[in-house]
Amino acid sequence: MNSVSTAPRWRGRLLPRIWRHHLPLFLVSFISVAVLYQTRPYPDVLSRASFATAYPALALLAITLLIGPWNLLVRRPNPVSSDLRRDIGIWAGLLGVLHAGVGQCVHLRGRPWLYYVYGPGEHHHGMRHDLFGLANYTGALGTLLLIALLATSNDVSLRRLGTRKWKQLQRWNYAVFVLVAVHSFAFQGVETQKMQWVITVALCVGAALALQIAGVAKHSSARA
Repeated sequence: MNSVSTAPRWRGRLLPRIWRHHLPLFLVSFISVAVLYQTRPYPDVLSRASFATAYPALALLAITLLIGPWNLLVRRPNPVSSDLRRDIGIWAGLLGVLHAGVGQCVHLRGRPWLYYVYGPGEHHHGMRHDLFGLANYTGALGTLLLIALLATSNDVSLRRLGTRKWKQLQRWNYAVFVLVAVHSFAFQGVETQKMQWVITVALCVGAALALQIAGVAKHSSARA
């Protein structure tokens, strides 16, 4: 009885999303990561993988913040839960968590705790308060929030939490983006990346910020 009743829901909702959203997002993510991985001059797998997952994850996360304001600007419906925005967020979360996991093994092999505290041979003690520490703490906190968003980006969570609570939780995506932006800019300085990658981060952050401001202005004028 249950299998008969759930089959139409699978065919009518989830299966089309797989074809329209998840398959294209998988291909774009895979190609982007593969190209970045193959073109990096780093000698080891972990450094290449960390770099190759970072920028696609940031770009997808920025896109999730563009969809809502864009709908407002072009006068399209802006539902509480958008399948496209949610599915892009899922892939941003997957790449972001993968990047965070790999990144813990890049700079200090076998000693990931030194990402967050000073080592015995360094001039300071306790929690890191340098640029490297800022990059790592913002990245770690952003990843924890990203996991929470990823775990609740589904219809089951939406039904159980209700529209209001679910939306309040999903709004933490803004905090994630701020943390990821600080993390990204900080690591540009730590690793002294080339200017094109600094510009890439700036474009992602700037585009999301500009469209969010435009969306807020449009919403305020509409209410007035």
